[in-house]
Amino acid sequence: MTEHGPAPMDIVTVPVGRVVGGRAEVRDDEWGGVAAVIRLDGRFGADALAGLDAFSHVEVVYHFDRVPEEKVETGARHPRGNPDWPLVGIFAQRGKNRPNRLGVSRCRLLRVDGRELHVEGLDAVDGTPVLDIKPYMDEFGPRGATTQPAWATEIMHSYY
Repeated sequence: MTEHGPAPMDIVTVPVGRVVGGRAEVRDDEWGGVAAVIRLDGRFGADALAGLDAFSHVEVVYHFDRVPEEKVETGARHPRGNPDWPLVGIFAQRGKNRPNRLGVSRCRLLRVDGRELHVEGLDAVDGTPVLDIKPYMDEFGPRGATTQPAWATEIMHSYY
């Protein structure tokens, strides 16, 4: 026990599948037209995806497995190393060098075929471990207007 509650504990996750195809190299922009497949592992049958094809988009949680632990950021940095953008904390940006190296992406679901989801706009590279898949529902989107700083809009200009 610490003064702020229980001591940190390890959480072990097992990927539900992997990204197959799409982009092989890690880079930050132009994900919009990238098509890939999320292939569930053998623990799951096609019934695990039953009904998912009624949704246009899915949310995918994945692991940035190509980021070495020594590259993980815990403080503030300039997004993408660009000194023209402000120094902001790692939790105020969506970079891959995060403490737990978790990525979350919303992408278009093109079709479901057996244990495979064919998607477009998933910003994860070939071989990436997928930790979870959820249908995107409008009601889970933000309530009310959203705001973001100008640098965030600029960084996303060519992302998709």
